[in-house]
Amino acid sequence: MVRTHTPDDHTARVLAGRWPALAAFCLLVMTTQALWLTFAAITPQSATHLGVSEGAVGDLAVVNAAAFVLLAIPAGRWMDRSYERALAAGALFTAAGAIIRALDPSSYPTILAGQVVMSIGQPLVLNALTKIAARHFPPREQTLAISIAAGSQYAGILVAVLTSSWLVDAGGFRGLLVAHAVLATVAVGAVLASLRLASHPTDVLGRVRLGRLRSDPLLWKLAALLFLGFGIYNGVATWLDAILVDLGHPGLAGPAIATMTLAGVVGAAILPSLAAARDARRAVAVLATTALAAVMITLAAVQPVWLVYGALALLGFLLMGTLPVVLDWSERHAGPTLAGTVTGLLLLAGNLGAVLVVLTVQIAIGDPVAALVVMALWAVPGLAVALSLPRTAGPHLTTQ
Repeated sequence: MVRTHTPDDHTARVLAGRWPALAAFCLLVMTTQALWLTFAAITPQSATHLGVSEGAVGDLAVVNAAAFVLLAIPAGRWMDRSYERALAAGALFTAAGAIIRALDPSSYPTILAGQVVMSIGQPLVLNALTKIAARHFPPREQTLAISIAAGSQYAGILVAVLTSSWLVDAGGFRGLLVAHAVLATVAVGAVLASLRLASHPTDVLGRVRLGRLRSDPLLWKLAALLFLGFGIYNGVATWLDAILVDLGHPGLAGPAIATMTLAGVVGAAILPSLAAARDARRAVAVLATTALAAVMITLAAVQPVWLVYGALALLGFLLMGTLPVVLDWSERHAGPTLAGTVTGLLLLAGNLGAVLVVLTVQIAIGDPVAALVVMALWAVPGLAVALSLPRTAGPHLTTQ
């Protein structure tokens, strides 16, 4: 007698595979971030090793932001039409880029080519940050899944910042790039295997719904929040060393940024569930933008070491913890069908903000106090946007 599978059987298989699917995806997300920032903590050594300027080493990371701006929306549309193919392509591009870099660790053009290939895959991976939750998790667990997925970005940043120098000391640049290639290969294997697990279908993209996204005020406000949040984080990560050196604290920036990022991992794990349980997403956004202004103004006035660590930890907890809150709100608002496109739009805004805020701070970087004030001023429009958000989350856009 042939057994027929019932809807209950399918649901049981989805539930059984949800955590392995999320674990594989988080490993891939961590890998994309580690590859993106491979050289961030070893810029001077990398410049000497490759025979290029430190600016050229910085360009290896800029490639990712540029690719994301160009590919975010098309990648999101593909993600919403064919989740498995899009995520598989993102994983394969990520691994291919890492392997290309390892082919000739002393060649800047080879490493740049690997960065370009890997950068094509990154939007296909990151645009699934909310889609993975919609496909594999029941509604009551989706906020937690999004929190874990978003937090894996910060974990990947920590991996890059904390291990790159150690790997170079242990095995040279070849050891560093080979280790990253192995990590990427393991991640792509795990993700390709996870795509065979049962999931809820979400691949139905409607033209009318996409048209409504373009005129939806809430999504534009959420995009503005990520524009400012990503921008300030990148502004701090880019210029904190120069600012603290001028203020008499050489060598403090690296540990301080690591502390801020670690606090961001904690914030990403805690804030979304609290905000969802109390329907207090707007309150989190208001608190984060207010803290941003307060932290920057305080550090512009006084900079004892304990205050630098404490202020940046608070900023990381709130600012970086707001990312999964915004992503969770966007998925709740737009629905799982459009999750890839909406995530692409929001992360595109974040990458644009990263470029613009870094450039505006650069104008004032000759005066460290002025640079901190510039970052504080960016919080003003952010607070205005946060205050204009609805106090509670409404129904899906697709059901309105």
